[in-house]
Amino acid sequence: MTDVVSQSGVDLFYPVVRSKGATIINGDCVDVLQMLPDQCVRMCVTSPPYFGLRDYGVEGQLGLEQTPEQYVSKMVAVFREVRRVLKDDGTLWLNIGDSYARAGGWADNSGLSGTKRGESGRARTNMTGYGSSSQKLAPGYKQKDLLGIPWMLAFALRADGWYLRQDIIWHKPNPMPESVRDRCTKAHEYIFLMSKSDRYYFDSDAMREDAVKGAAGSSFNKGKTAEHQLGRSSDAERVEDGKRNRRSVWSVATRPYKGAHFATFPSKLIEPCVMAGSRPGDTVLDVFGGSGTTAEVAINSQRSAILCELNPKYIPLSLSRIDAAVGRQLRTIAT
Repeated sequence: MTDVVSQSGVDLFYPVVRSKGATIINGDCVDVLQMLPDQCVRMCVTSPPYFGLRDYGVEGQLGLEQTPEQYVSKMVAVFREVRRVLKDDGTLWLNIGDSYARAGGWADNSGLSGTKRGESGRARTNMTGYGSSSQKLAPGYKQKDLLGIPWMLAFALRADGWYLRQDIIWHKPNPMPESVRDRCTKAHEYIFLMSKSDRYYFDSDAMREDAVKGAAGSSFNKGKTAEHQLGRSSDAERVEDGKRNRRSVWSVATRPYKGAHFATFPSKLIEPCVMAGSRPGDTVLDVFGGSGTTAEVAINSQRSAILCELNPKYIPLSLSRIDAAVGRQLRTIAT
């Protein structure tokens, strides 16, 4: 992993911080990725800045484009480079939330202005881009419209060459409270599973979940199919040792991270992605590194990580999490 970064010459142009198991590159992700060689990472798991929701205080940041279409276009350019650096059997796991249209302002994915559940950043103020106080709604959007950013991006990535394999629902049991009376409280985001090829590495056993219980409360018998035990004739799914193939709705509570002034995406959300999308020893990429959650999970899972992060203020936070993860691994080995 370190050799990939060193041999690419990235560290001649961008600040690079190395720790055992992870490398953090401080720079624009597209520029950095363009310097990395083809097929140098196994998988990418990331949560990019959401559209129109936060000013990260760094020149060149994404998310402040004039229109949703401009935002999606820039994201396509980012993930085009991600696809190039992925191995042919690699996957992308993309967490993305939505936004609402509002003339003379903006609204986040929960309907509360001024906040974003993301990896880093501060409240957006005095912006001149989409949804600023001096701007009208972009053509094609109405006041209070749900913009549909996740699916706009997913379809655009598919058109650019990605295989769109699955939409995973991140159900948040503890969603942000909302003062809305004309719709439901938003309690989910998306994770899109995308692949570079039609055949790709996917370890479904590594992310199996507990099987549900039968109607009488008893667990399914080992080796029997769930559908058979419910009286349906099918051998499509086998339950082994009380485990079944993971479903596409993941209930994961949001959790604050000490030291961060923002809500990071939780480790439990990306652990299944890392386990299913890579082998021990593989390299995991996060092009919007933020607080370093991906690197922490990768190290805990005996993988390595490459992070890109535009804002240098978040690198010490990432490094502290990485060092803590390395320390835990060393103590585990020692015992």
